[in-house]
Amino acid sequence: MYRVDVAYSLITNEEQDKVLIVRNIHSSSWSLPGGAVEVDESWSSAAIREAREETGIEVELLGISAVNECFFEDKGEHVIFVTFKAKLKSTDIMITRPHEIAVVKWVGLDEADQKMPYYKHGIRKLIESDVIPYDFQGKQTIKTYNSLK
Repeated sequence: MYRVDVAYSLITNEEQDKVLIVRNIHSSSWSLPGGAVEVDESWSSAAIREAREETGIEVELLGISAVNECFFEDKGEHVIFVTFKAKLKSTDIMITRPHEIAVVKWVGLDEADQKMPYYKHGIRKLIESDVIPYDFQGKQTIKTYNSLK
Protein backbone atom coordinates (compact mmCIF):
# COMPACT_ATOMS: atom_id res chain seq x y z
CA MET A 1 0.00 0.00 0.00
CA TYR A 2 1.07 3.56 -0.75
CA ARG A 3 1.40 5.86 2.30
CA VAL A 4 -0.39 9.24 2.23
CA ASP A 5 -0.18 11.82 5.03
CA VAL A 6 -3.01 14.36 5.29
CA ALA A 7 -3.04 17.44 7.56
CA TYR A 8 -6.21 19.27 8.64
CA SER A 9 -6.91 22.48 10.57
CA LEU A 10 -9.71 22.51 13.13
CA ILE A 11 -10.63 26.21 13.06
CA THR A 12 -13.26 27.52 15.47
CA ASN A 13 -14.80 30.92 16.03
CA GLU A 14 -13.97 32.81 19.27
CA GLU A 15 -16.91 31.28 21.15
CA GLN A 16 -15.84 27.83 19.95
CA ASP A 17 -19.42 27.00 18.98
CA LYS A 18 -18.77 26.96 15.22
CA VAL A 19 -16.20 25.25 13.03
CA LEU A 20 -15.02 26.10 9.52
CA ILE A 21 -15.61 23.30 6.99
CA VAL A 22 -15.11 22.86 3.26
CA ARG A 23 -16.65 20.79 0.48
CA ASN A 24 -14.51 19.72 -2.44
CA ILE A 25 -16.03 20.12 -5.91
CA HIS A 26 -15.33 16.47 -6.71
CA SER A 27 -17.16 15.12 -3.65
CA SER A 28 -20.39 15.50 -1.75
CA SER A 29 -18.59 14.99 1.57
CA TRP A 30 -17.39 17.72 3.90
CA SER A 31 -14.10 18.07 5.75
CA LEU A 32 -12.00 20.46 7.71
CA PRO A 33 -9.64 22.54 5.57
CA GLY A 34 -6.69 20.33 4.72
CA GLY A 35 -5.00 18.04 2.29
CA ALA A 36 -2.01 15.92 1.42
CA VAL A 37 1.40 16.69 2.85
CA GLU A 38 3.83 17.41 0.02
CA VAL A 39 7.33 15.95 -0.33
CA ASP A 40 9.75 17.61 2.13
CA GLU A 41 6.86 19.36 3.93
CA SER A 42 5.98 18.96 7.61
CA TRP A 43 2.47 18.14 8.80
CA SER A 44 2.20 21.59 10.40
CA SER A 45 3.35 23.42 7.27
CA ALA A 46 0.84 21.44 5.22
CA ALA A 47 -2.01 22.30 7.61
CA ILE A 48 -1.21 26.03 7.42
CA ARG A 49 -0.77 25.95 3.63
CA GLU A 50 -3.96 23.98 3.00
CA ALA A 51 -6.04 26.27 5.26
CA ARG A 52 -4.77 29.28 3.30
CA GLU A 53 -5.26 27.62 -0.11
CA GLU A 54 -8.76 26.33 0.60
CA THR A 55 -10.22 29.22 2.63
CA GLY A 56 -7.98 32.26 2.05
CA ILE A 57 -7.31 32.64 5.79
CA GLU A 58 -4.12 32.47 7.80
CA VAL A 59 -4.02 30.27 10.90
CA GLU A 60 -1.75 29.68 13.86
CA LEU A 61 -1.56 26.05 14.95
CA LEU A 62 -2.10 25.30 18.64
CA GLY A 63 -1.27 21.57 18.64
CA ILE A 64 -2.54 18.23 17.44
CA SER A 65 -6.14 17.40 18.31
CA ALA A 66 -6.52 14.00 16.59
CA VAL A 67 -4.73 11.31 14.64
CA ASN A 68 -6.74 8.94 12.45
CA GLU A 69 -5.53 6.12 10.24
CA CYS A 70 -7.28 4.28 7.45
CA PHE A 71 -6.55 1.69 4.76
CA PHE A 72 -8.30 2.49 1.48
CA GLU A 73 -7.78 -0.88 -0.16
CA ASP A 74 -9.54 0.04 -3.41
CA LYS A 75 -7.06 2.90 -3.87
CA GLY A 76 -4.11 1.00 -2.42
CA GLU A 77 -3.59 3.78 0.14
CA HIS A 78 -2.64 3.75 3.82
CA VAL A 79 -3.62 7.22 5.01
CA ILE A 80 -2.60 8.99 8.23
CA PHE A 81 -4.84 11.98 9.05
CA VAL A 82 -3.42 14.54 11.51
CA THR A 83 -5.80 17.24 12.73
CA PHE A 84 -4.42 20.41 14.35
CA LYS A 85 -6.34 22.86 16.52
CA ALA A 86 -5.92 26.22 14.85
CA LYS A 87 -6.51 29.86 15.72
CA LEU A 88 -7.55 32.46 13.16
CA LYS A 89 -4.94 35.07 12.27
CA SER A 90 -7.16 36.60 9.57
CA THR A 91 -10.91 36.41 9.10
CA ASP A 92 -11.54 37.16 5.43
CA ILE A 93 -12.76 33.86 4.01
CA MET A 94 -12.32 33.48 0.28
CA ILE A 95 -12.34 30.47 -2.02
CA THR A 96 -8.95 30.87 -3.65
CA ARG A 97 -9.12 27.54 -5.52
CA PRO A 98 -12.57 27.35 -7.15
CA HIS A 99 -11.35 24.43 -9.27
CA GLU A 100 -10.99 22.41 -6.01
CA ILE A 101 -13.32 23.89 -3.36
CA ALA A 102 -17.05 24.40 -3.89
CA VAL A 103 -18.09 25.74 -0.46
CA VAL A 104 -16.45 27.12 2.68
CA LYS A 105 -18.76 27.78 5.61
CA TRP A 106 -19.09 28.09 9.37
CA VAL A 107 -21.35 25.47 10.94
CA GLY A 108 -22.47 24.63 14.47
CA LEU A 109 -20.84 21.69 16.20
CA ASP A 110 -23.87 19.40 15.80
CA GLU A 111 -23.98 20.06 12.06
CA ALA A 112 -20.21 19.51 11.84
CA ASP A 113 -20.66 16.10 13.50
CA GLN A 114 -23.38 15.18 11.01
CA LYS A 115 -21.31 16.28 8.02
CA MET A 116 -18.04 14.72 9.29
CA PRO A 117 -18.96 11.47 11.08
CA TYR A 118 -15.45 10.06 10.74
CA TYR A 119 -14.46 11.95 13.91
CA LYS A 120 -15.64 9.09 16.11
CA HIS A 121 -16.12 11.10 19.32
CA GLY A 122 -17.28 14.31 17.65
CA ILE A 123 -15.87 17.73 16.95
CA ARG A 124 -16.82 19.10 20.39
CA LYS A 125 -14.58 16.49 22.03
CA LEU A 126 -11.66 17.54 19.80
CA ILE A 127 -12.17 21.19 20.77
CA GLU A 128 -12.55 20.58 24.52
CA SER A 129 -10.11 17.75 25.13
CA ASP A 130 -6.44 17.90 25.98
CA VAL A 131 -6.18 14.20 25.15
CA ILE A 132 -5.22 13.44 21.57
CA PRO A 133 -7.50 10.66 20.32
CA TYR A 134 -6.22 8.07 17.89
CA ASP A 135 -8.66 6.04 15.81
CA PHE A 136 -7.83 3.26 13.40
CA GLN A 137 -10.67 3.56 10.92
CA GLY A 138 -10.10 0.09 9.56
CA LYS A 139 -10.10 -1.05 6.01
CA GLN A 140 -12.19 1.00 3.62
CA THR A 141 -12.92 -0.82 0.42
CA ILE A 142 -15.48 -0.76 -2.33
CA LYS A 143 -14.22 -3.84 -4.12
CA THR A 144 -12.71 -7.00 -2.72
CA TYR A 145 -9.51 -8.46 -4.04
CA ASN A 146 -11.46 -11.49 -5.34
CA SER A 147 -13.65 -9.26 -7.50
CA LEU A 148 -10.55 -7.74 -9.13
CA LYS A 149 -9.30 -11.10 -10.46
